Amino acid sequence: MSETRDHATKKLMNSPEAIIPEMIEGMLSAHPDLLRLEGETGRAVVAVDGPRDGKVGIVVGGGSGHEPAFAGYVGRGLADAAAVGNVFASPSPEHIKEAAMAADGGAGVVFLYGNYTGDVLNFDMAAEECAEIGIDVRSVAVIDDVASAPPERAGERRGIAGDFFVFKVAGAAADMGLSLFEVEAAARRANAATLSMGVALSACSMPQTLKPNFEIGDDEMEIGMGLHGEPGMRRAKVDTADSVTDEMMEKILGEMPLAAGDEVAVLVNGLGSTGPMELYLVHRRVAQILAERQVTIHHSWVGEYCTSLEMAGASVTLMKLDTDLKRLLDHPCRTPALTVGAPPAPVAGATRTARDYAAAARAESVDRASLEAGGTVTPELFRAMMQAAGEAIAREKDHLSELDGVIGDGDHGVTMDIGWTAVRAELAAATPEDTISQTCTRAAKAFLDAVGASSGPLYATAFNTAGKAVADRLNLDAEATAAWVEGMLDGILSRGGAAPGDKTMIDAWKPAAEAARKAAKDGADALGVLQAAAEGAKAGAEATRDMESRRGRSKKLGTRSIGHVDPGAASTHVVLAAMTEALATGTA
Repeated sequence: MSETRDHATKKLMNSPEAIIPEMIEGMLSAHPDLLRLEGETGRAVVAVDGPRDGKVGIVVGGGSGHEPAFAGYVGRGLADAAAVGNVFASPSPEHIKEAAMAADGGAGVVFLYGNYTGDVLNFDMAAEECAEIGIDVRSVAVIDDVASAPPERAGERRGIAGDFFVFKVAGAAADMGLSLFEVEAAARRANAATLSMGVALSACSMPQTLKPNFEIGDDEMEIGMGLHGEPGMRRAKVDTADSVTDEMMEKILGEMPLAAGDEVAVLVNGLGSTGPMELYLVHRRVAQILAERQVTIHHSWVGEYCTSLEMAGASVTLMKLDTDLKRLLDHPCRTPALTVGAPPAPVAGATRTARDYAAAARAESVDRASLEAGGTVTPELFRAMMQAAGEAIAREKDHLSELDGVIGDGDHGVTMDIGWTAVRAELAAATPEDTISQTCTRAAKAFLDAVGASSGPLYATAFNTAGKAVADRLNLDAEATAAWVEGMLDGILSRGGAAPGDKTMIDAWKPAAEAARKAAKDGADALGVLQAAAEGAKAGAEATRDMESRRGRSKKLGTRSIGHVDPGAASTHVVLAAMTEALATGTA
């Protein structure tokens, strides 16, 4: 009998929408001596004793659902602040920027996060915004998961429990007063010395769906599973603890040259539902294997340090130590999830400059009289079209998440709904005088602030680029409507780096833009142009069924991704079809 995605799971929560802010509130109430909240977004968790003038700031972050990562590592001697994202979704650039402002002591800030597309995009955008306000940022993406890419493509690997060691080393280097260059170098050295591999025994479920986000048989395990339910190297029958550990260690040691007399740090990490008894069995076998090689374990940690909601399973992480890494690993720290050594003593004479988190108003006045008024798509009608797109995403969110559950982590529909719900609320409160370009700017910021997954930066850049493409227009005619669709495509291409054929939303937006431009050239009106775009997106989305994924989390599936429609391409069609229907109704 296999575990199916139709099975409903149970969670102790009040509502899915409130689960992240209420979790943060619970962490603060449990650890008031260690943590506080700063900024205006409610997502920057800051160390009570940590950030100070003259010290390099350490900012960690990622999606929720991996607790105690990431806010659990905020405290003296480790991270100065954490940006907290939604479940399995990166924090937004605004969340990250607030965490950076909290951590900044004038000596620069180091961003540390797992190597996932959404995290890379959002932390990169945050780094760009930090540069604009004078914060020097360096970024290190953790790449410890040996199962996610071969050695020759190590830079593409996922970050899993190895975050633990990289965060610890970088936090110690910063606390010891090293320079920005030295702290970044220490983080990169730890990253290069750390390898992990995991195994999953069961699925986890999103709070919004309460359904397992992948299917696995009762007697099966996934070797090399990612933290979000991404498939691993292979699926097999559940084996003994020793046999499973042997396979994980063989893969790790095949890349980590260890000789007699070498020292390592060991982390045996539970994924959420695997108890200490089983984890200690894994550690027992790890210790035996290392002893056979005459390799010394300097220190071990066994427990839940980087989880995947309620997933059952475990991972093994080794960090090969040198003198400097051992010194940094042993440096005292005190956080909710990790204490090393005695509590760090206060820094004599330490000061902290006050932060100003007030968002700078960017009021942009537009002379409406100077804009081209020809065309049937007015600003009011355009806002109605955007509202219709958001409503359609809300109706289709479960279906889109189901598509994503097959080849991704099962949250695409949920994530898109969060973003479009924010857009709908922002546009409902907007001034009627907003132009179409200003509406796009509002939509971009709302989507980006609400969504930290890869969809956030991609759609935000798309909205901004599309808005700029029609910035000289009050109303849209056929040509301008095609330009808007092309602007959406251009924005996604410029931010994401995907190409046609990679099995992403590009494979729907590109045929949509081409169909829109052809329709405009052939003399169609604005409605005809948008209808052509929607039909192009539908055909493009369906074509992804026969593609092998080459981007994002589903890339690890290889040929197993063939036969399934890409959820991002499917949601593109949902958006354009809804906008087309709203335009047809508005012009009838």
